[in-house]
Order: sequence, then structure tokens, then C-alpha cells
Amino acid sequence: MNLEKQLEEYILSEAKKLIKRHHDYHNHLHTEHERTKKRIKEVPNKIVKTPDEWKLDKKNNPFYVRSHAKSIAKSIAIKIAAGTYAPYEPSKKLIPKPGGGTREVTIYQIPDAAVSRLFYIRLLAKNKHRFSSFSYAYRNDRNVHFAIQDIAVDISQDARMFIAEFDFSDFFGSINHEYLFKQFNANGFFISDEEEKIIRAFIKTRERGIPQGTSISLFLANLVCWKLDKSFEKAGLKFARYADDTVVWSPDYAAICKSFTLIDFFSREAGVSINAKKSDGISLLAREGLPTEITSKREFNFLGYAVAVSKVSIKEKSEKRIKKQISYLLYKNLIQPIRKKPLKGLVIPANNRDTALLSAMMQVRRYLYGGLSHREMVDYLRGRQRQLYFKGVMSFYPLINDEDQLKRLDGWLLSVIHRCVQKRSALLLSHGFDRRHSFPFSVPREKIVKQYRSKRIFGKPLLEIPSFMLIYKSLQHGLKESGIERVMNPHAANYDY
Repeated sequence: MNLEKQLEEYILSEAKKLIKRHHDYHNHLHTEHERTKKRIKEVPNKIVKTPDEWKLDKKNNPFYVRSHAKSIAKSIAIKIAAGTYAPYEPSKKLIPKPGGGTREVTIYQIPDAAVSRLFYIRLLAKNKHRFSSFSYAYRNDRNVHFAIQDIAVDISQDARMFIAEFDFSDFFGSINHEYLFKQFNANGFFISDEEEKIIRAFIKTRERGIPQGTSISLFLANLVCWKLDKSFEKAGLKFARYADDTVVWSPDYAAICKSFTLIDFFSREAGVSINAKKSDGISLLAREGLPTEITSKREFNFLGYAVAVSKVSIKEKSEKRIKKQISYLLYKNLIQPIRKKPLKGLVIPANNRDTALLSAMMQVRRYLYGGLSHREMVDYLRGRQRQLYFKGVMSFYPLINDEDQLKRLDGWLLSVIHRCVQKRSALLLSHGFDRRHSFPFSVPREKIVKQYRSKRIFGKPLLEIPSFMLIYKSLQHGLKESGIERVMNPHAANYDY
């Protein structure tokens, strides 16, 4: 397939992806607006927004680009053949970081993003065998969960393990160009003259660093770290690197100390400084109950997980995020519509029915299960259903095995549902509606699971409370039957762990 035809396909693919994203946003906005109108009075008007960059240039608008993909592809192909191609100046956005501060993301015009994607795929296809097996980011043969599994299995072999955790400051934005270009021919990578020209075109306006937010930078990030990865391997160190997040481990204290020397040398050579605030340095990871003689920890965080010698959990920050979202769904449906006077809620519970509770339960289940039902998972576990597709938030954590954490989350979920329902009862009473002796307000906490499950709506147990343990067991079954890639969320690479 010639370059022009390839470019057309990639441009169309990029445009269609953004069109689908916009349609999904619009549909979600409309659905939520319609739901809100049924719940409360004085609903604000629905406002459909478009990305700011659409106003800057029509080649940022996917609908325009889709219609003109053929002519755009032809123009770019001619420029690439002549060696004159250069991407248009990208728009820039500052994205808040979870720990504070901002990260600059560059947004290239759709045709330029397609060029970047095409050359990233080409470069990766012929060079991925050169990357370390312990480098897990931005590859189609590795992913975040492979990293966690390799770490957990290896660390579980010993009751005590020294670990070193590193993080860089502004990794993408700080890379020294001279160092980057030296890697093109230094370590057996295959980069054609045409591909090198494209790479240089994307970074020529920068004094240092590579743009964050475009595909070709993903290949370059791993290219830059190749020497660091190999230095760890030569030193006999076990490690996992996901972009600029690195963890190194060894039962030998002298060996783990050497990792500091190696990463400091790489930092100076590549021009990327170590983030002292986010780098925990060396710690002793020990099985619970064992004595330790130096600074120790029972677990460390990596990519959304908390990894200990004997278990893998959802890290605390991610657990809080899950709780926050569930709490918001319950608040939005059960509390917010009736929180103030005069009453803004339109639907008042009656005849042992509460449509707001039904909406809340269905939304919480969708968030955790991704559209699966309790019955489907039970049938899957019993072998009556061969395959499930996991899309809920728990599918971002298929490798957890900390059952105590999941049981605590199940207990928390029952408690927060019970508290919200009782708060709703008190608010209804303040508006003159006494529902304390009717379902669901009369159900004590210890009977919530049984009575909600037995309640039938349209002949189905739609009030059934979701369970972290049930989705965990289903994921575990899926791992054994089909492997990580068949059970993990299809958008795992895009999730903010």
C-alpha cells in the first residue's frame, strides 16, 4: 500500500475516533439532561460544547477532515516525499495533575496526529524486539497489567526484598535532543531517513523535550530509556518501567544501591532530573510481621495498584476515587433533588417504590460491572456462560487478590447506601412526606442485601446491590480461562491510575 493510501486510512481513522467521542459525549449529555428533568425542577439548559481547538483551524474539526481526507492525504504524501513536511503548530492545554501542578499536552491537527500515529506504528513494528522485556509502556505486546503480574510474582518469592522507586520531573519535556538523536544509530534500532525526518519535524520547534500528546513521542520515550533499561539488566537488577515510572528490586542491598548510581548517570546524560519529592528511594519490603532493621514498608504503589509481598491491592488513592464516584452517584439520585426548600424533586417515593433508588443502584452497578448483571456473573462462575466482557471500573484492576480489601469495600458500600437512604427519609420527612415505615426506608442495614435482592421490578431484581467480591471472583475466573488481555478493560492504557 502506498504512502498516500496509508495516510488516508489513518486520517479517516483519527477523524472517526474523534467523531465517535463527540457523539458519545453528546449522547451522554442528552441522556443525563433528560434524567435530570424527570428528577428536579428548574433544570439548566443543555449546552453542547465543542473543543476549543475546533475554532482555531478547520483541520482540527473531525467532520471537516473526514470529508476531505483524500485530498489532505495527497498533499501530505507529496510533502513527505519532497522532504518538506512539517506539522502545523499544535494547540496546547494544561492538564491538572492528581498530585498538584499541571502537565502541558500538545494537540496536533488531525492530519498531523494521523502522520504521527502511522510512523509510530511503523517504528514500533520493526523495533519492539529491541526494547527490554521489563519496559511495559506504549507497546502492543506489553501493558500495565503485565508489569504488575511480573512484579507481584517475583516479589512473592522472598519474604523480604529491597526496592527502589524513581520518578522523573517533566520527563517528556526535558529530554536532551543531542542524547535522543545519538540513540537513533547506537543500539540496533531501524529508523529510515524518512522516519528520522518526520521525527525531527515534530520536535524542531523545541529546544529540548518531546511533545506529550502525540503518538510518535511514545516510541521516542522508550528509545530514550533503552540504555537505562540495559544498564539495569547488566547489573542483575529486576525492574519494571512504565514510561518514566520505575521500580527496581533485589534481595541484595548492595545491588539495589547501584540502581541509584545507574539512574543518576542516566538522568545527567539524558537531561531528565529525578523528582525527589515523588521518588521514595530505597525501602525494605517485608512480609507482614517480620522485623526490619531499616526504613521499611508493607507495600508500594505502582500504576494504580498497591503491591505487597503477599498480596496485590487497589492503591489507596484509587480506592478513594472509586468511593468518591459511588458516593456522588448516590448523592445525585437520592439526596440532591430533595436537599433544599422549596422542594425541587419531582418524584416522591410511594407504595413501597422509589425510582430514585432504582436509578442509583443501576448507575452504581454500571460503574462497577460495566453493564454486567449479577446473574451473568454467577452463570459465568458456574460454567453456564462461556465469555464475559468486562468494562466497569474494576476491570482496570484485574490482578488484585486482596480479599480483605474487597470485603471492606462491600461493607462500606452497604453502609453508604443505608446512610443515604436514611438521610433521604429524613429529608422527605422535613418536606412533609413520612416514608419511614415503607420500603426501602424501613429496611435495617443487616437486611439490605436480602430484601433489595428479593424486591422485583418488572419481574427482575433491579435493586440488587453490586458486590466488589463478585466482580473480583469473575475477573479471577476470566484470568484463568482467557488471560489478562481478555478480561482487562479495553481502554486500560488511557486510564488515569
